[in-house]
Amino acid sequence: MRKINVFDTTLRDGEQSAGVNLNFQEKLEIAKQLERLGVDIIEAGFPASSQGDFASVQAIAQTIKGSSITGLSRSLERDIETTWQALKDSAEPRIHVFIATSPIHMEYKLKMTPDQVIENAVAAVKLAKKTFPQVQWSAEDASRTELPFLAKIIREVIDAGATVINLPDTVGYTTPYEIGQMFRYVSENVPNIDRAILSTHNHDDLGMAVANSLAAIQNGAGQVECTVNGIGERAGNASLEEIAVALNIRQDHYKADTGLVLKEIKRTSSLVSKLTGMVVPNNKAVVGANAFAHESGIHQDGVLKNKETYEIITPELVGVSSNRMVLGKHSGRHAFKEKLIELGFNGTDEQLQKTFVAFKDLADKKKDITEDDLFALMTEATVGASVTHYELETLQVNYGTTNIPTATITMKLPTGETVQEAATGSGSVEAIYNTLERVIDEEILLMDYRIQSTTAGRDSLAEVYVTVKYDGTESSGRGTAHDVLEASAKAYINAVNRTINRKQFNEQQRTNPLNV
Repeated sequence: MRKINVFDTTLRDGEQSAGVNLNFQEKLEIAKQLERLGVDIIEAGFPASSQGDFASVQAIAQTIKGSSITGLSRSLERDIETTWQALKDSAEPRIHVFIATSPIHMEYKLKMTPDQVIENAVAAVKLAKKTFPQVQWSAEDASRTELPFLAKIIREVIDAGATVINLPDTVGYTTPYEIGQMFRYVSENVPNIDRAILSTHNHDDLGMAVANSLAAIQNGAGQVECTVNGIGERAGNASLEEIAVALNIRQDHYKADTGLVLKEIKRTSSLVSKLTGMVVPNNKAVVGANAFAHESGIHQDGVLKNKETYEIITPELVGVSSNRMVLGKHSGRHAFKEKLIELGFNGTDEQLQKTFVAFKDLADKKKDITEDDLFALMTEATVGASVTHYELETLQVNYGTTNIPTATITMKLPTGETVQEAATGSGSVEAIYNTLERVIDEEILLMDYRIQSTTAGRDSLAEVYVTVKYDGTESSGRGTAHDVLEASAKAYINAVNRTINRKQFNEQQRTNPLNV
């Protein structure tokens, strides 16, 4: 059974999804969960792209020890040196350096000849190898690269010190048959290929990212690059959970496995979904809400007689709970803490107390407290604990079919002052947002608004996701509460606070830049 290394790029390629903007604490929380999942390599970001990315990659590298941490780098001396500064304190410093190799990219983007591209790639790998024990080199747009040239440049970069060779389908163009041919060609025509691990990285523009990844594994890839929930630019990347479960269920066919802790898949998927605001479709393979639902009477009858008739994946395999009550209103702090630790809680005592208070409040309103409820409360307390500038204190909404919706809000300002405002709207949510805009005293444009429940039932927690344009910047926000309107207000305020945090961080770095 071959071991396939899992290279997770949720925090780099995944964060490039439209509308996704993770902050420092959120990236660190996802990295901790990826380590818990058993991911071999975490691509934490692109250190040279911004001070924010540098800081988050550096913090992840200093915190995570069970997974190798890597950062993306162009074939530039400055990028490589910056990446080293960010990763030098990690357990296994690793760099991911790339350059495009397809004719269209070389001619129109790089404006370089093939020989110049080879020279640049070799120089970059040699420079990286001086400090990094593990150097991954990627041929951007490999799937549209001429195979003889691809084999030539791979041979050169391996001689220069590359230990991993990545052949990405950057634009999601190729097919399973073609990618299999490419990997076989490289394996058969690069004499020193035994000195490096072949890696595959696929985008989903034609809906074949997972199929292409599996085909590459069948044809020699020893590493697969993917993202949680398949998030990423355009149509996204290959889905980590689908690849991992496919290899596990069909070991008879692929003769390969990832070694991931599969029972952590659902929890990882939920965390990434909550923090990015990208809802997992109900019909999503492995982690969708309907993945283990059977509507057809024939299917139901078969499953009742023998689950294997229609259920090839058990819910327990990927950590899907039965949503039974796990704690009640009489549960004590010790039992509560033990359950949160089981769910992956690693926050402070203050955050634990905050979550416990929220749990007790919810238990007074909701009879059955499920793991999903606890996970939502835990995420709100630990990851939502960034600097708060505006803080909601009280909210009252008057609504009736014959009345004009009116919201009255008491809010704590960044100055510490408490103010109260009221405004009307065509609906309750608009009234709340008009009131908040009046308190903040700046124009805020609502770009997107989405709501979902954490569990089934009328007493479920509500999760609201918004995107706003504030102070010239688009920012996402989220809020969780038992009441839909309270969650709506929290999400809006969260988006504004995140914008202020990001601008303050950027200003701080301009006046006191990181030593890179």
